[in-house]
Parts: sequence; C-alpha cells; structure tokens
Amino acid sequence: MPEPGGAPGLAEVVRRWAVRLADTDGVGLSADALADVLQGVARDVLAKVDAGREAAIRRFSALYSAAPMGIALADPSGEIVEVNAALGTFLGQKPEDLRGRHIADLGFSRRDGERLRAGLEELEETDVEHYRERVRLAHADDAGTWADITLASLPGDRSGSAYPVLMVLDANEVHSLQETLRHQSVHDALTGLSNGSRFNTMLEAALSPSARDQIALVYLDIDGFKVINDGLGAGVGDQVLRGIARKLKDVFASPDTIVARLSGDGFAILLRGKLNPSDVITLVERALEELGEPIYLGDHGIGVSASAGIVVRDVTEGGPEDLQRAAEIALHRAKEAGKAQWMLFDPELDARDRARYRLGAEIAGALENGEFSLIYQPTVRLADHGRLAAVNAALRWHHPELGELDSAEFYPLADTTGMTIPLGKWLLARSLAAAARWRERYGEAAPEVCVRLPRRLAIEPDLVRLVKDQLDTYRLPAHALRLCTDSASLLDPRGEVLESLSVLSDLGAKLVLTVSGSADLELIPAHGLKVQHAVLTGPAVDAVADSEDEAAARHLDQLITRARELQLRIGAEGVVDARHAERLRAHGVLAARGPFVATSATDDEVDELIERHRGQR
Repeated sequence: MPEPGGAPGLAEVVRRWAVRLADTDGVGLSADALADVLQGVARDVLAKVDAGREAAIRRFSALYSAAPMGIALADPSGEIVEVNAALGTFLGQKPEDLRGRHIADLGFSRRDGERLRAGLEELEETDVEHYRERVRLAHADDAGTWADITLASLPGDRSGSAYPVLMVLDANEVHSLQETLRHQSVHDALTGLSNGSRFNTMLEAALSPSARDQIALVYLDIDGFKVINDGLGAGVGDQVLRGIARKLKDVFASPDTIVARLSGDGFAILLRGKLNPSDVITLVERALEELGEPIYLGDHGIGVSASAGIVVRDVTEGGPEDLQRAAEIALHRAKEAGKAQWMLFDPELDARDRARYRLGAEIAGALENGEFSLIYQPTVRLADHGRLAAVNAALRWHHPELGELDSAEFYPLADTTGMTIPLGKWLLARSLAAAARWRERYGEAAPEVCVRLPRRLAIEPDLVRLVKDQLDTYRLPAHALRLCTDSASLLDPRGEVLESLSVLSDLGAKLVLTVSGSADLELIPAHGLKVQHAVLTGPAVDAVADSEDEAAARHLDQLITRARELQLRIGAEGVVDARHAERLRAHGVLAARGPFVATSATDDEVDELIERHRGQR
C-alpha cells in the first residue's frame, strides 16, 4: 500500500502504533484493523497539511510576482535563482537575464558591490535579521540608479540552512530631495556659492590640529554696490552678484579653495595648501581685474570694482577668530586706501607695502629732481647681428636709497598716484630727442626708437596730440617712431586706444603689438588695426630657449604663419643666447632683443653700437 501523502516511512510508523494499541487493555480491534484506522487518520491530516502548504505557496508566489518592490531570491552562495518583474523593470533588464548573477554584481560601482557583499557576509556571520543600505544599482543604460536595499535570510529546506533574499525600493527621488535639501542648507540661494555657515565650518576644519601647510583668507567687498541696486534696481543687482560669483569661481578654481557669499555684497575665499603671499596676491589681482570687466545685462554693461583684504599664514598661527579679524582689518585698510585694491595683512609685507606707497608718493619729486633716465634695449636683425633694427626705450629710476629701479617696479605706483601721464610724456620726449640726435649724426644708420606705452598712457584720450607735439618739437617724421602696446591695453574699456592708434598709424607711426598667443594676433583683423610689427614674447619664445621641443616649435610656427598672413614683420624679445636666436631665425623670426645682444644700454652705449654696426656694413 502506498504511503499517504508520499511521506517516507509513514506505513511503518502506523503499523508500529497499531501493534502497541492492539496490546492495550480494553482495545477490541486487531492490529490490522487498527492499522487501517490510523492510516485513515494520517491520510486526512496530511491532506490538510498539503492543502495549507500549497495555498501558502500560491499566496507567496502571488505576492512575490505582484510586489511593487524588486525582489531577488538567491542560493546560499548569493547567486540569484529567481527575480520578480518589479526588479527587472527597475534595473531595465529581463528577469531571466539577472538569474545566475551574484547579488554583489548588481552594484553600479565597485564600492556599491562591496556594500552588497558586506551585507551578505553580515547576515551569514552574525545574528542580525536584516541589512539595510542605500546603494546605486547598475541599470541597463549603463547608469546608476539609487535604491534602498534590504538583505534578509529565508530558512532553507535543511536545518540550519538559509537563503538570502534581496528587496529593493526606488530611492532616486528621495536621494535627489535629500541632496537638494543638503545643498540648500550650506549654499547661498542667489549665487550658489557656499554660505556663511558652511564657510565657518570649513574654516574651523582647515585650522584643526591635524592641518598642515598654509592657509589664506581673502575678504572681498564690492565697492559702491548700493549705486547699482539703487540706480538699476535690485533685480539687476542680483544678476550682477551672480555674475561676480561666476567670475570668482573661475579665478579661484583650485580643489582646495572655497568661495562663499557672506553678506549682500561681501564674499570670502579660503585657500589651503602650500601657499605663499605672492601667489595669493596674483590670484586676487586677477579677480579684481576680472570683476572690472563689464557684465552685460540688456543695454547695460556693468563693471564693478572690489576691495580685498588678504591674510596668508601657517595653519598653526592662531585660530579662526584671529584669521577673520586680520582679514577684516586688511579689508578695512584697502577701502581706506582708496578702494579697488587689495591689502595684505602680514607684519613684514605690510611694512613693505607702506614703503611702496611712500615710493609712489615720491615719483613726482624724483621726476623734478632728475632721478629718472632712459635705458635702451637694442633690437638686431637675426640674419645679420651687426645691424640694429631698433632700440626700445624705457625708464629707469635712480633712487637715492633703493638704487636703480626698473619701470615694472614703479609704473603700478605711478598709476595709483596719477603720475603715469607725466612719466609717459617725459619718456616720449627724451626718446624722440635721442632719435633726432641719432638721425642727425648717423643718417640712415640711425635706429628707429620703439616706445612701449604704459597702459594708462595708451588709454589717454590726448595720446595723439602728445605724440604729434613731440614729433613736431624734434622735427621727426612719424615713421621714425614705433609705438608698442599689448592686448590688455587694446581691450581696456577706459579709453579709446584703438582710435588713437589708428590715427597715429595714419600719421606714419609704426605700430608694434606684443604677442604671446594666437588670440593676440586675431585682435589685428578683428579691430582693423594697422599694425606693422609683431613681437613674440613669453612662453612662445621661452619654450625653444634650451632645445627644440616639438609641440613648442609647432606652436611657434603657427604664430609666425598667422603673422605672415597678416603681413607683419616678426620680432621676439627675451632671447637669451646665440643658439636661441638661431632657432628663432630658422622658424622665420626676423629681429630680436635680449641678453644675446645686451640686457640694456645707455645713450653712449647705443652710440657705440651704431658706430660698430655702421662700420660692419
């Protein structure tokens, strides 16, 4: 007789109990009869158990299939054996394509996979009932999709065995919302920069006991921002603030830098790492220059100026309050000094800055007392180093205490004190006087004089009259003069440089443009400039000083080819030696100046050069 319900050994159990019951006092049935009765009872019980089990299985299958959450059933090793439709839809894959994969392989990144694997190990090795985590799972479109996952264990068919199950809920919207709320809590709503709360937190972290190297704090305030708000409206003011934020982020783009908006028109920049004051100052000056460029809103081109207070120190020197107080003091001093400038808070540099301003105040008296002189840098033709092509005139200050100062050391101060125009007039007058003397003495052998215009002089509305008056004074033809300028002066919005240079070119003066890249050259056709000479400078020249780097040579060739297309005569400055000069000549540079000829020369030394070069003709 088959065993009821298919349960192995059931008939044997029934017979054993039938024999025992038949041997009991008061039982009037034989062992066989009792066996038939017990068999019927067992069959009824097993039928009910099987029916309940099948119903439970059907209910579980229906729930598993219809569940809105994704579910994956795995074997004890973590290999997926069954996947419901919801998980396939969530991952953009067919359920059958997910079978056979390990649960950890569903992670989008290596880190996500490691989290899933850690969860499986935790379930296996500890008594936890479930493991929950937010991870990214891999989607069929190669993107990651955020999910809240739960790993749990289902009992196996053998005692002590367990089968892992993965349950997945879509967390993309929740994750996005949390990220949005987190961002809003630490960022300024108008500009998107860090807000004051986050900035203070980051400042404290940057000065923690474990911090190393240096820290710099820059407080930056927009000068006269109330004028924009009152004159053009708060809406325009908001747009300007957003434009300022973008410019600051572009300038201060290092990963170790934080830019924040602290107040209406107050900003702060925190820099960390191996810093020195000059590097930070360079960045601040660039930021102030960028802020001066107009932001165009409709018909309005709005430029702003800013004042900045700078602190640079080792992280071990004081806490956040000390650093902030120093930055505030430096900012206050910058505003007191006339705004639109920076001030560095540092004992040594602060004293040096005061000395520089004193130096600027002395320029007027130095000019009157004859402390300035001309210094020249000869330019020779590379095909024949014996022939002078021109001499470049510059100013030198013979300071009674500091010694000889080059123009780069005092021109910025002259801009601050309004002395650039008087210095420029003096430079122009002395240069043309020397040119007239050389033409009278040496005739055609006399070199042309090239005067590099300081930016403040280049944008001077009276530039044409100043030049023409000096040419007339010394009875010089305009073609004896070369006027050199750069792209920054050409694009300076404060003056009519392009119009002035065009008029001077029509008078016969030769225009020279210093060029460090192709963008400088493109200013010539873009603005219809009548430039005759291009002088290569900076990296384009320096890159071939020691060797013939292929990329540098290609860049140099591109510049020279474009200059030739614009019918320019090509020169170079900063040429260090004869081999450097020869490399440039081989690429098509016609003339050059630099240490390979002479670093500088006085009037008398130029006379000697002319005599010597004239004798070699």
